[in-house]
Amino acid sequence: MIAINLSLLVLFPLSWFAPLLRAGLLPFFDLSEISVVTGLQALWGKDISLALLVTVLAIFVPYLKTIGLALMQFRLLSPRLAPALQILGKLAMADVFLIALYIILAKGVGLGRVETAWGLYLFTGCVLASVIDSIFNTKR
Repeated sequence: MIAINLSLLVLFPLSWFAPLLRAGLLPFFDLSEISVVTGLQALWGKDISLALLVTVLAIFVPYLKTIGLALMQFRLLSPRLAPALQILGKLAMADVFLIALYIILAKGVGLGRVETAWGLYLFTGCVLASVIDSIFNTKR
Protein backbone atom coordinates (compact mmCIF):
# COMPACT_ATOMS: atom_id res chain seq x y z
CA MET A 1 0.00 0.00 0.00
CA ILE A 2 2.95 2.35 0.50
CA ALA A 3 3.79 2.17 -3.21
CA ILE A 4 0.19 2.99 -4.15
CA ASN A 5 0.09 6.01 -1.88
CA LEU A 6 3.47 7.31 -3.04
CA SER A 7 2.45 6.92 -6.66
CA LEU A 8 -0.71 8.91 -5.90
CA LEU A 9 1.45 11.80 -4.68
CA VAL A 10 2.80 12.03 -8.24
CA LEU A 11 -0.20 10.85 -10.28
CA PHE A 12 -2.87 13.04 -8.65
CA PRO A 13 -1.24 16.33 -9.77
CA LEU A 14 -0.59 14.86 -13.22
CA SER A 15 -4.26 13.85 -13.49
CA TRP A 16 -5.41 17.40 -12.65
CA PHE A 17 -3.69 18.74 -15.78
CA ALA A 18 -4.34 15.76 -18.06
CA PRO A 19 -7.17 16.10 -20.59
CA LEU A 20 -10.32 14.46 -19.20
CA LEU A 21 -12.65 15.27 -22.05
CA ARG A 22 -12.64 16.75 -25.49
CA ALA A 23 -15.75 18.79 -26.16
CA GLY A 24 -17.01 20.84 -29.08
CA LEU A 25 -20.17 22.69 -29.91
CA LEU A 26 -20.74 21.24 -33.36
CA PRO A 27 -19.22 18.19 -35.03
CA PHE A 28 -17.24 20.22 -37.59
CA PHE A 29 -15.48 22.46 -35.03
CA ASP A 30 -12.27 21.43 -33.29
CA LEU A 31 -12.67 19.86 -29.88
CA SER A 32 -11.39 21.69 -26.80
CA GLU A 33 -9.59 19.66 -24.15
CA ILE A 34 -10.97 19.96 -20.65
CA SER A 35 -8.97 19.06 -17.55
CA VAL A 36 -9.70 19.39 -13.85
CA VAL A 37 -7.65 22.60 -13.80
CA THR A 38 -9.29 24.16 -16.88
CA GLY A 39 -12.72 23.26 -15.47
CA LEU A 40 -11.83 24.96 -12.20
CA GLN A 41 -10.46 27.99 -14.08
CA ALA A 42 -13.76 28.34 -15.92
CA LEU A 43 -15.61 28.07 -12.62
CA TRP A 44 -13.37 30.77 -11.09
CA GLY A 45 -14.51 33.09 -13.87
CA LYS A 46 -18.19 32.49 -13.08
CA ASP A 47 -18.50 32.01 -9.31
CA ILE A 48 -15.47 32.54 -7.08
CA SER A 49 -17.01 31.18 -3.87
CA LEU A 50 -18.18 27.96 -5.55
CA ALA A 51 -14.82 27.65 -7.31
CA LEU A 52 -13.00 27.99 -3.99
CA LEU A 53 -15.20 25.33 -2.39
CA VAL A 54 -14.78 22.89 -5.29
CA THR A 55 -11.01 23.53 -5.45
CA VAL A 56 -10.60 22.82 -1.75
CA LEU A 57 -12.83 19.74 -1.73
CA ALA A 58 -11.79 18.23 -5.07
CA ILE A 59 -8.06 19.04 -5.06
CA PHE A 60 -6.61 20.04 -1.69
CA VAL A 61 -8.53 17.75 0.68
CA PRO A 62 -7.87 14.52 -1.27
CA TYR A 63 -4.20 15.44 -1.63
CA LEU A 64 -3.88 16.29 2.07
CA LYS A 65 -5.44 12.92 2.88
CA THR A 66 -2.91 11.22 0.60
CA ILE A 67 -0.04 13.08 2.26
CA GLY A 68 -1.41 12.17 5.69
CA LEU A 69 -1.62 8.49 4.77
CA ALA A 70 1.96 8.58 3.45
CA LEU A 71 3.17 10.16 6.69
CA MET A 72 1.34 7.49 8.70
CA GLN A 73 2.83 4.72 6.56
CA PHE A 74 6.33 6.05 7.24
CA ARG A 75 5.49 6.47 10.94
CA LEU A 76 5.93 10.24 10.75
CA LEU A 77 2.33 10.82 11.79
CA SER A 78 0.62 9.18 14.74
CA PRO A 79 -1.95 6.46 13.91
CA ARG A 80 -4.22 8.25 16.39
CA LEU A 81 -4.85 10.76 13.60
CA ALA A 82 -6.46 8.09 11.40
CA PRO A 83 -9.96 9.34 12.34
CA ALA A 84 -8.99 12.82 11.11
CA LEU A 85 -7.88 11.29 7.80
CA GLN A 86 -11.21 9.46 7.59
CA ILE A 87 -12.99 12.80 8.00
CA LEU A 88 -10.79 14.27 5.26
CA GLY A 89 -11.75 11.31 3.10
CA LYS A 90 -15.42 12.06 3.63
CA LEU A 91 -14.88 15.73 2.75
CA ALA A 92 -12.90 14.85 -0.36
CA MET A 93 -15.09 15.40 -3.37
CA ALA A 94 -12.78 14.11 -6.09
CA ASP A 95 -15.04 11.08 -6.43
CA VAL A 96 -18.16 13.28 -6.64
CA PHE A 97 -16.43 15.41 -9.27
CA LEU A 98 -15.62 12.24 -11.21
CA ILE A 99 -19.21 10.98 -11.03
CA ALA A 100 -20.42 14.35 -12.35
CA LEU A 101 -18.06 13.99 -15.31
CA TYR A 102 -19.41 10.53 -16.08
CA ILE A 103 -22.98 11.86 -15.95
CA ILE A 104 -22.01 14.57 -18.44
CA LEU A 105 -20.57 11.89 -20.70
CA ALA A 106 -23.63 9.65 -20.39
CA LYS A 107 -26.06 12.48 -21.19
CA GLY A 108 -23.92 14.04 -23.89
CA VAL A 109 -24.51 17.54 -25.07
CA GLY A 110 -27.37 18.64 -27.30
CA LEU A 111 -25.66 19.87 -30.46
CA GLY A 112 -22.15 19.13 -29.37
CA ARG A 113 -19.81 16.27 -29.09
CA VAL A 114 -17.98 14.96 -26.02
CA GLU A 115 -15.16 12.41 -26.15
CA THR A 116 -13.20 10.91 -23.29
CA ALA A 117 -9.46 11.50 -23.08
CA TRP A 118 -6.70 9.56 -21.35
CA GLY A 119 -6.73 11.85 -18.31
CA LEU A 120 -10.22 10.65 -17.36
CA TYR A 121 -8.89 7.13 -16.95
CA LEU A 122 -5.87 8.38 -15.01
CA PHE A 123 -8.05 10.51 -12.71
CA THR A 124 -10.49 7.61 -12.24
CA GLY A 125 -7.63 5.29 -11.33
CA CYS A 126 -6.23 7.81 -8.84
CA VAL A 127 -9.60 8.29 -7.16
CA LEU A 128 -10.23 4.53 -6.92
CA ALA A 129 -6.69 3.85 -5.65
CA SER A 130 -7.11 6.60 -3.06
CA VAL A 131 -10.42 5.17 -1.82
CA ILE A 132 -8.97 1.65 -1.61
CA ASP A 133 -5.79 2.92 0.08
CA SER A 134 -7.89 4.80 2.64
CA ILE A 135 -9.97 1.74 3.43
CA PHE A 136 -6.91 -0.38 4.17
CA ASN A 137 -4.84 2.27 5.96
CA THR A 138 -7.28 4.15 8.18
CA LYS A 139 -9.24 1.17 9.57
CA ARG A 140 -6.47 -0.05 11.89
